[in-house]
Amino acid sequence: MKAMLLLHDKYVYADGAIREMVLWKLPKADPERPHGLKYSLYYGIKGERIVGYDNERGKGDHRHHRDGEQRYSFSSIEKLIEDFRRDIDKERGDA
Repeated sequence: MKAMLLLHDKYVYADGAIREMVLWKLPKADPERPHGLKYSLYYGIKGERIVGYDNERGKGDHRHHRDGEQRYSFSSIEKLIEDFRRDIDKERGDA
């Protein structure tokens, strides 16, 4: 069985900033992805990532904010998207 796309959403803001969210359900969970998901959430402008959440191999669940990177404690898809949108709102001055 192949990975199943759960969500692909892309939005371009009036100022050219891009928000893109991609989530996949994996065929099975593993030690690096015990929740059985692969995801990449991106917010940036002019080719520069400002906020990102992903779980690439070898790093596990983590969050990017500008030049920094920190571990992220995944609990649910809903919370992941909520945290991501909250970070974007802070960056855009909407929080």
